[in-house]
Amino acid sequence: MGFDKAKAIRAAEKYLAQGKIPAAIQEYRRIAEHDADDYTALNALGDLYARIDRKPEAVTCYRRVAEHYREQGFALKAVAVYKKVTRFDPGDRRTALALAALYEQQGLMVDARAQYLAAADASLQAGEAREALDILRRIADLDPSNTQIRLRLAEGYEREGLSDQAAEAYTQAGERLAARGEQEQALEAFNKALRLRPVMHAALQGMLSARAALGTADEAAELIEGALRSKPTDTELRAMLARAYVEAESASEAERATDTLVKQDASSFTVFFDVIRLYLQQGAVDDAARLLGRVAEPALTGRLDDTLIELLQEALARDPEQMEALRLLVRVYTWQRDEEKLRTALERLADAAETSGDVEEERKALTQLRRLAPAEERYAERLEALGGPFEGAHGEGSEARRDVPSFESFMLNDDAFAVPPAADAAPAQPGGEFEWNSVAQPGPAAADASASFADLNDLTDAAPAAGEDAAFAGQGPPAFHEIDFGAGHAAEAQQAASPNPERMLRQELESVDFYIEQGYSDIARETLDILERQFGPHAEIESRRARVPEDLLAAAREPSPAAAPPAFAETFEPTLVAAAAADSYAPAPAAQSNGSAPPAAPAEVAPSAVVEQARGGGIDPGLAAVFDEFRESVEDEGEAADGDYETHYNLGLAYREMGLLDQAVEEFQSAVNIAAPDDGTPRHFQCCNLLGHCFMQKGMPRMAVVWFKKGLAAPGRTDDEYKALRYELGAAYEELGDPARAIEAFSEVYAFDVSYRGVAERLQGLQKRLEVRG
Repeated sequence: MGFDKAKAIRAAEKYLAQGKIPAAIQEYRRIAEHDADDYTALNALGDLYARIDRKPEAVTCYRRVAEHYREQGFALKAVAVYKKVTRFDPGDRRTALALAALYEQQGLMVDARAQYLAAADASLQAGEAREALDILRRIADLDPSNTQIRLRLAEGYEREGLSDQAAEAYTQAGERLAARGEQEQALEAFNKALRLRPVMHAALQGMLSARAALGTADEAAELIEGALRSKPTDTELRAMLARAYVEAESASEAERATDTLVKQDASSFTVFFDVIRLYLQQGAVDDAARLLGRVAEPALTGRLDDTLIELLQEALARDPEQMEALRLLVRVYTWQRDEEKLRTALERLADAAETSGDVEEERKALTQLRRLAPAEERYAERLEALGGPFEGAHGEGSEARRDVPSFESFMLNDDAFAVPPAADAAPAQPGGEFEWNSVAQPGPAAADASASFADLNDLTDAAPAAGEDAAFAGQGPPAFHEIDFGAGHAAEAQQAASPNPERMLRQELESVDFYIEQGYSDIARETLDILERQFGPHAEIESRRARVPEDLLAAAREPSPAAAPPAFAETFEPTLVAAAAADSYAPAPAAQSNGSAPPAAPAEVAPSAVVEQARGGGIDPGLAAVFDEFRESVEDEGEAADGDYETHYNLGLAYREMGLLDQAVEEFQSAVNIAAPDDGTPRHFQCCNLLGHCFMQKGMPRMAVVWFKKGLAAPGRTDDEYKALRYELGAAYEELGDPARAIEAFSEVYAFDVSYRGVAERLQGLQKRLEVRG
């Protein structure tokens, strides 16, 4: 015969009405077994187990319900059920972590910190200092602005020998200090990180920024030079070094560092822009123009012509007759095919050449102007005065004057935009085609950007000469882009992800050393067994096994008579190989004699408890100090935080629905303190109403009266709302045994609606009671 769920429910309700709890439990167990998705029945089963003080079974039921709600996205209901779990297992780390994550999701950061702190407390008392530090890091992440907590966390990591985590925490603290303008404190934090990891990119970047702000960038350059000696091929460090010298205003050193960087990574040529700007600031226009000539080709290929023009214009503003800059400007406008700007640039070049007495340069510029604007007689007249047009590779002369091509034909058909000759073609002869008019389109071959502007045509057809910088030569059109100062992190992550058995073994042996020192002999032995199975026989494993005392091993396996073992197994993802084994040795909470009285919340443990344990030799005193500082910070924030109304209100509703009235009252009280009576919303009124109902359900009508009266005093509500609350006030007075005040409240309701919720009958009953008393 199949299972009849409806029949089982009726039987369970019948047994409950008769007070036969064990029989009702059997029925609910049958329901849960046949319908695994009936979480209402499972929650009821947990409540029944709780009533007969079978706490482990109750916790198991509650945990399944809570995890279901969490997975389905019902965060508030999950919180409410997890709170039931904490009544019977207050020191459970898994529950605390789940609650912390849910509170964080709801924006209740103070509550999240308190739960994380409870989880860290459990880890610390179990001897898992590293796990505790990891949880404390989560607390620190909830409040990025609290740099002191981050620094203490870093000290804790360092004390535990976790150099990488300590360096990261110091760096994060330094970044936040720097963001607040506290550069000296930031520099101190970065230096601590670099003491642990001398080539940590983020710490070096932060140190450089801090020193630049303090005016000591030259010292940063020295440190980066030292880091490069150990990693000479690290392009990110090379880029940092160039930036350091720019910040230190050492232009020649910045150029040297950038030159080395570009030889290693041609796409980093844009770093030269900062060096060029520095030369311009220092008035070294010729040096700036020289470097602009070097980066012109890759900049044009990378579509950075606007940046190139900006720097050329700045150079010409400082020296209007700088010939190299004028040639480059002509070249850029030729590339852009901007006839108007090209003509202006050619005129400026011709004028500068005339001033300097460079006849050939002036003839070249005027010849191009003549081709662009054949109607302009002044160009022709000046050319005649100089001996005629420049004779280029096309035999330009009288024939050119007779048939000058239009600008469109010049731009589309001129050799300036022709495909560069093949590599095996004959090199161009000196005095050939007008050099600065031969800018190649992006193609398979690019000219050597290190060459001078006047030699670009020759270099197009020939390999770089010996001794020339070939950073951009023979590589095809590279994907030019700005230097990414964070690129090194990806390399570090890839290196860290590669399995290294020796490194992994060393890390795990460090945890074994910790267990031996703390007296967790059994955990140490189990860890060594796991390591031997994973890595095979090893001398380091045997040396540590010899350090584990056999007598302590036997004692560790015997449960302490003063503390009962955990009632049920908990699963938790460890960060170390043996952390799962360590969990089973965490002190179990003392059994509660009365299941209806919930124990104190874990976050309310006195701060001195950890310090006292440290004095007993179980915990490092420095780590205990870090832990207590976190606790004090959480408590201070808990007192100062206002919270979010909607979160507290909705959580209160969830608690009330789950029957957790104490927690519901707490949340509604937090919500009502946020909502002002006259803020124009019904929030204050609603909280007063719900608080009154909660206290009525708790059998505390006097407290209910207080909140119903506060609700009636709130302005701006409708007549129906006030009527409902007056009725509830009358019911509270009646429950309190004050019929006179109850009659007064009910009479006000009766005056407006004689049929409201049986108010007439209630009034008659109360009046009869008064008459009997009289």
